Amino acid sequence: MSLFDLTGKVAIVTGSSRGIGRAIAEQMAVQGAKVVISSRKAEACQEVVDAINARHGAGTAIAVAANISSKDDLQRLVDETNRAFGKIDVLVCNAASNPYYGPMSGVSDDQFRKVLDNNVISNHWLIQMVAPQMIDRKDGSIIIVSSIGGLRGSPTIGVYNISKAADFQLARNLAVEFGPHNVRVNCIAPGLIKTDFARALWEDPERYKQSTQGAPLRRIGEPIEIAGAAVFLASAASTFMTGQAMVVDGGVTI
Repeated sequence: MSLFDLTGKVAIVTGSSRGIGRAIAEQMAVQGAKVVISSRKAEACQEVVDAINARHGAGTAIAVAANISSKDDLQRLVDETNRAFGKIDVLVCNAASNPYYGPMSGVSDDQFRKVLDNNVISNHWLIQMVAPQMIDRKDGSIIIVSSIGGLRGSPTIGVYNISKAADFQLARNLAVEFGPHNVRVNCIAPGLIKTDFARALWEDPERYKQSTQGAPLRRIGEPIEIAGAAVFLASAASTFMTGQAMVVDGGVTI
């Protein structure tokens, strides 16, 4: 059996109607997993489900729309996944928000709270909903999509970076708590990836140049290049890895 085989596994991927989340869900399906597509809009989720099922067979993917800011929505996501597939083996906390660009002095309290709520607290909620069954089975992989922003300061996305730094510590803490039960928690820290979410950072030629001229690979990444890291962390290939932040950034941070 391949170390990367996910046959028989069930994975929830939040924010998976597009971008990094969609790529992760698609590649997990390629490796044999059943996948749950989730974002705020049901129609966008269903489009991804239809594409995956057309390629891998009916029942490979289902859609469960959920707003990560709603605890009730997240619980419904977990409940409907359990009802459809009977278990959850892999959780990918990918959905996030960033409503503010600018210096810390300009962020409103509501904006700051929204970033922390959506990027940190919602991950905590969802993980606590999923972890008990993983602990009972003594098997599970939880993956938080953070960012290299959590490793650096910024004059424009400092609030977002603070939330992503918190995700690193969330993974470390939970790795300590869940490790004795063989449940692993890791982060992926992407650099700049060509997604709609990061469009403001790569569509502007000057910003693109700033982002790539010091990078060893001299380019930004594609969503599928993050999906490979997620498949690794979900699979038997990474069973001795927990509490870590896997940086996938084209070498920017070195």
